[in-house]
Amino acid sequence: MENRLRILRAEHRWSQQDLAERLEVSRQSVNAIETGKYDPSLPLAFRIAELFELPIEEIFVSPSRRSSKAI
Repeated sequence: MENRLRILRAEHRWSQQDLAERLEVSRQSVNAIETGKYDPSLPLAFRIAELFELPIEEIFVSPSRRSSKAI
């Protein structure tokens, strides 16, 4: 799943560790989500959305949705 997490984190000038502490997860988890190696659980996705005050769909985009928008 593609996401804008790295961009949003950078806009807030937070390190991966800063974001991890705010989300109560490990820095490694943040890195794995940012690089697409791991998809967050639904509760974690909601916490991320609440933290950035954005709808989930503005942060996370499934590859199938992205390709359907390009058509």
